[in-house]
Amino acid sequence: MRRRIFTLLTALAVFAAVYPAQAQKFLPKTIQFQGAPEYSDQELLAAAGLKKGIVLSYSDMQDYSKRLLDSGVFSSVAFKFDGLDLTFLLTPSTDLYPVRLENLPLTPGPDLDAKLHEQLPLYHGKVPPEGGIADDVRAALEKMLAAEGLEATVAVTTAADLFTHKVNAVSYSITTPPVKVGVARIDGVSDPFQAKVQAIVAEAAKNPFGTMDSAGNLARAVEQFYGDEGYAAKVEVARTGDPTLQSGAIVVPFSVQIQEGRLYQVAAIHLPPGTPVTEEEIDKALAPSIAGPSIGIRVRSIWALVSSRYQAKGNLDCKVTPHAVFNYADSTVSYNVDVDPGPVYHLAFVKFDNVSDELRTLLIRSWQMLPGDPFDESYVANFIAKVQQQDPVLRRSLAGVKVKFDATANPDTHDVNVVIRLER
Repeated sequence: MRRRIFTLLTALAVFAAVYPAQAQKFLPKTIQFQGAPEYSDQELLAAAGLKKGIVLSYSDMQDYSKRLLDSGVFSSVAFKFDGLDLTFLLTPSTDLYPVRLENLPLTPGPDLDAKLHEQLPLYHGKVPPEGGIADDVRAALEKMLAAEGLEATVAVTTAADLFTHKVNAVSYSITTPPVKVGVARIDGVSDPFQAKVQAIVAEAAKNPFGTMDSAGNLARAVEQFYGDEGYAAKVEVARTGDPTLQSGAIVVPFSVQIQEGRLYQVAAIHLPPGTPVTEEEIDKALAPSIAGPSIGIRVRSIWALVSSRYQAKGNLDCKVTPHAVFNYADSTVSYNVDVDPGPVYHLAFVKFDNVSDELRTLLIRSWQMLPGDPFDESYVANFIAKVQQQDPVLRRSLAGVKVKFDATANPDTHDVNVVIRLER
């Protein structure tokens, strides 16, 4: 921020040298803006609070420039006046990020953007990480909520990529009061499933409200229940009615509409060639048992098995995507499964923490996964138990210990660092 102000003051010092009588008044024939074509003259004039056809002093021009600079939309603002034309020289900031609503009961999209733009002419969907129109957007959102009878405090923070830690959005969230999910209506549930679906929805609704994900979370919870029971249910979750203040919290109401459909039997599961899971293992997982899990859980166990087999080969980012194909005539379903193994991760180093030098030497001697080998998390998880079985000395040394390990994977280099800590 200091750099921006210094740039402005330098430009103003040049202007002052040309016009030393700062109290002198001028009537610009035109007011122009250069360097920021994304913003119209009307938007820039409104943001600066400037109107054409008015008499200006040096101090006035300085104030209008500072208003534009303080928006945070520009990295520098200067101006020049040749006696006829007043020209503002703008350098757009590269430090602008999209807006993300975390738990505001508003609907993101063009309508909300238009309302914000109406109040903030320089708002084009992106804001600086702090100050300027980032704070103006926060105030505008609070005003919108208040207009709906929801007095709330909105905070603005930056959001960053989990791996690179680079800022990728500016988030707005309600800090007080708490924002909760409410379920106003559930339709389409048959009598045998009434109690279970009510319980599942009630449990899912305990999660704090999220602007973008609450509807999806409710729908997935219900869909998974029916899928586990063997039904291809269609579930639609939507906001219904206005949020209200209840017992000191904002409650956002949803409706859940369910089409249960019919009970389906699994006819086939088609895996890509080379998938490290056999037909026998699939048949075993699908085989019915009297006290065993429901069909949907058994099917999901196959996706988990496929993923674990690839992860044991170092494919930590493996994605398994099943596509259900329903035969409505005979009430069967087949699955065509896509598998994206992703890159192979390799062990970079392993470290044993909170152990004596002697015990560390014994453990390293037994460790078989070498730096550069494909990383297998199951090997790390089972290592201590395995060496206790194989080595009497280690069995005595490790008796009663608790094992914790951290495996830190780098998505850029595909290396994994492992720290194993032993505690008594």
